[in-house]
Amino acid sequence: MLTPSARTAALAAMTGQELDVLVVGGGVTGAGAALDAATRGLTVGLVEARDFASGTSSRSSKLIHGGVRYLEMLDFGLVREALRERGLLIQKLAPHLVRPVPFLYPLRHVGWERLYVGAGIFLYDALSVSGGTSAGIPKHKHLSRGAALRAFPGLRPESLSGAIQYYDAQVDDARHTMFLARTAAAHGAHVASRTVVDGFLRSADGRVAGVRVTDAETGAALEIRAKSVINATGVWTDDLQSLLPEPGTFRITASKGIHLVVPRSAIPGHSGMILRTATSVLFVIPWDRHWIVGTTDTPWTLDKSHPAASGHDVDYLLEEVNKALVTPLNRDDIQGVYAGLRPLISATAANTARLSREHAVDSPVPGLVVIAGGKYTTYRVMAKDAVDLAVKDLPYRVPASCTEQVPLLGAAGYRAAWNRRHALGRGTGLGVGMIEHLLHRYGTLVDEVLGLITADPSLGAPMPGAPEYLTAEIVYAVTHEGARHLEDVLTRRTRISIETADRGRTAARAAAPLIAPALGWSAEDVAREIGHYESRVAAELAAQSAPDDAGADALRREAPEIVPV
Repeated sequence: MLTPSARTAALAAMTGQELDVLVVGGGVTGAGAALDAATRGLTVGLVEARDFASGTSSRSSKLIHGGVRYLEMLDFGLVREALRERGLLIQKLAPHLVRPVPFLYPLRHVGWERLYVGAGIFLYDALSVSGGTSAGIPKHKHLSRGAALRAFPGLRPESLSGAIQYYDAQVDDARHTMFLARTAAAHGAHVASRTVVDGFLRSADGRVAGVRVTDAETGAALEIRAKSVINATGVWTDDLQSLLPEPGTFRITASKGIHLVVPRSAIPGHSGMILRTATSVLFVIPWDRHWIVGTTDTPWTLDKSHPAASGHDVDYLLEEVNKALVTPLNRDDIQGVYAGLRPLISATAANTARLSREHAVDSPVPGLVVIAGGKYTTYRVMAKDAVDLAVKDLPYRVPASCTEQVPLLGAAGYRAAWNRRHALGRGTGLGVGMIEHLLHRYGTLVDEVLGLITADPSLGAPMPGAPEYLTAEIVYAVTHEGARHLEDVLTRRTRISIETADRGRTAARAAAPLIAPALGWSAEDVAREIGHYESRVAAELAAQSAPDDAGADALRREAPEIVPV
């Protein structure tokens, strides 16, 4: 469990010994690297400046996919690799968090387009089969216009001549990343969020020998020594590298993507959808009782911590998706907006949509490994490559990666637990719908959440302002999942901040007193946390009315960090 006391113990353990590997960055790649190293029998530390997945890894399209559009770029190796990872996640590593979802690819032209797109989707399925992990993923099929409209009644009939239906997979990215960190801890890794790297330690021969950090919660300055340090900080890769006099061997270009969250009732449809735009593709993705509409792909050179969606971004997505819908969306339909940055390996291309999603790993200085680029789906391969290089010159033999055989916490026994959901719903009085919700979020760890309710039946009540969640889930986020602040709970352990019309403000006022005892908060702390959350919401809403990136960034910056970094 990632309890408050476990964090304290982890920092003490990291500063009290020389680690084999220290991973900097608690996004999906860093958490995956910590798990990879820990399951090789190494002593491992993982530090994150903010919350786990607080950057790119909580702001994706929530897809685990091969990337249909990369076929057009002839990135067949990347697609095949990603499809293999998709299969592993669905079948073995995280079946409670990753599940198949159907998508429609509407066709506008008769004849040639069906042949062209159909050949690509056929290749997509074939690459999945060749990777040996296609079980559980239905094959694509061709649909007439009538069949396509039955699958997605919200489509304008004149906007398509037919469609192809294919399957990919979906994940709650922030929860998956947190589960990686928690599973790494279960295998012996020392894990601490809100721990900021200020500089590197160097040995007499110039080798990187660890890092200097500040505990952002207490202000304490600490040193963590390690035989090898992995920089897995995503869009902050260059920032961390700049703490050394030696230059890095590659640079990162940040590309901003924004997404809109609207109620399922706003768009009649039973399937996801992928649309072509002038510059990229647009997804309409089922998300429980909501749709996610995205994404954009534009260069970003402003604040990396809180990339802001501008009014232009929002209007662009509305304009593009409305080209295909019978009933147009408007701003009143939007319940949530989020923006994230893709860490792309820098190239000379002016358009970030054309930069490759291939990753790169290098050791610019002895004792330091840098991993960058890539895509969410291939995090495990990226983590393996980083650890392989990090342990290359250790003075003892290190076993090969075994993470393709290591299920995340909550995965073991998940199929059987899912089959028991009706009985569990009757036995708890929560109903099968709520049990399914819990199983999709916790897997077989659902018993821990239900245990909180057994100990305190009041925690079985729906969350005020967010009745899709139980009150117990708010408490569990702090007692088991490493959340340190109200923002962590409402934006990453749950998705209340983007799934409610008031952006979670009602839930915030109810949640803060609930989690205060576990975190030792005073009444003043509770008020400060609520005030910070509300100021963040206000700043984001203001940014979404700004005409451009500069204006949106300035407005978003008006909300201060809950803990200065």
